[in-house]
Amino acid sequence: MDGDPTVDSELDTFSLILPLPYRIAFILVLGVWAWGVNLHYLYLLKIDVPSLIKYSSRTSSPLPHYQRTYALATTITAPLLISLLFFWTLTRGHPSAVLAWDIIPQSYLFLLILFFIVPYKRLSPNGRSRFLTTLKRISIGGIAEAQDGKFGDILLADVLTSYAKVMGDLFVSLCMFLTSGKSSTDKPDRGCGGQYIVPIIISIPSMIRLRQCLIEYMRMRNNPQKSAGQGWGGQHLANALKYSSAFPVIIFSALQRGYDPNRIGLSQTGLHRLWLISLFINSSYSFYWDVAKDWDLTLFSSLLSPNKTPPSPHILSPTSPSHSLSPPSPHYHNHNHVSHQQPHPWGLRRHTHFHAPQIYYTAIAIDLLLRCTWSLKLSPHLDHWNDLEGSIFVMELAEVVRRWVWIFFRVETEWVRARSFGAGVGGGIGTGDGMDWEEVLLADLPR
Repeated sequence: MDGDPTVDSELDTFSLILPLPYRIAFILVLGVWAWGVNLHYLYLLKIDVPSLIKYSSRTSSPLPHYQRTYALATTITAPLLISLLFFWTLTRGHPSAVLAWDIIPQSYLFLLILFFIVPYKRLSPNGRSRFLTTLKRISIGGIAEAQDGKFGDILLADVLTSYAKVMGDLFVSLCMFLTSGKSSTDKPDRGCGGQYIVPIIISIPSMIRLRQCLIEYMRMRNNPQKSAGQGWGGQHLANALKYSSAFPVIIFSALQRGYDPNRIGLSQTGLHRLWLISLFINSSYSFYWDVAKDWDLTLFSSLLSPNKTPPSPHILSPTSPSHSLSPPSPHYHNHNHVSHQQPHPWGLRRHTHFHAPQIYYTAIAIDLLLRCTWSLKLSPHLDHWNDLEGSIFVMELAEVVRRWVWIFFRVETEWVRARSFGAGVGGGIGTGDGMDWEEVLLADLPR
């Protein structure tokens, strides 16, 4: 590399090609494309995602929602490519030039944020307005009622947990850009602004989901019209505990990064062991919840009782008066009309929309693998791991992919719940007509 040797020693090749602001922008733009693919494939499966999130477009456009999302993604991708090509032309891989021209990638980040704020009519103004309204509500841990789009709030808040490290990097980028003598295209200084600022930012999405779970618990506890079958709200507390399990990982990681034996009172080895324990708890708990609760699959109950035939769940007939949704799609596998029901594929459930059991098994494997990787990425003290920014970028990218896969099955599960139980669309966990999802969908658990 050319230029000042002190600069050369700080920037690796990957950072010269794709500095931090562009990596942040790439992952944000990729998220919009991923959401478009989610909408597209679920649309082909006859799953009405807008009805699940209570979104009704006020435009007369005949285009499906996924096509409008693709148009939005294309609009924000084009200036990103132009900006990147312009940056490469000016810098040509020279470290000093990369540091000097940080205004170019930083300007694109500013324009990207401005794009979502300015209500330009031709670019899905209703969708962007709904996004900002939802983001404003959940930013303080709020959550809508089921009839007002609670499921959409849950989806967006969960997506933010996957973008937690990206949010931290966005702060680092802005902090370095605004700090005299620093450049946002330099090697990221994740201590910019203070040792604990970035860990606090990383923890905000988990705080949001924690508060949402507690709100749901209090709603259920204070609902005078709830039936006995709805339970006492324990699943919401268990879900809150899952999000709480991320905090020890972040805290112990931050303490390791700025380790001071005089202040902490623990040896570095002891602190590392506490971090490993909290990391294992967070990873395993999150994986269990993804599979057993978010996707309503019977993998764990099948492992506990491998020889037990699952009993028939009490399913409302599609012709029941309380079943207010449209008839099942061709891909909706409902065995309710069979007098002697056959067990569903091992570890899954009877009601599925995806064509082959292998799709679910693959998703479970991907989730397990990337859950562990993502938990490692929550740890700020591992930023120097391999001393390569490319490794951190790949882990951030992998979490976006994991969340993208997760959304397919989480939305499909919500659709199955609504269509099977007449719960009304978008109810979320434990919102059936007096039915307990644990009792119905995981009916093969040992009593």
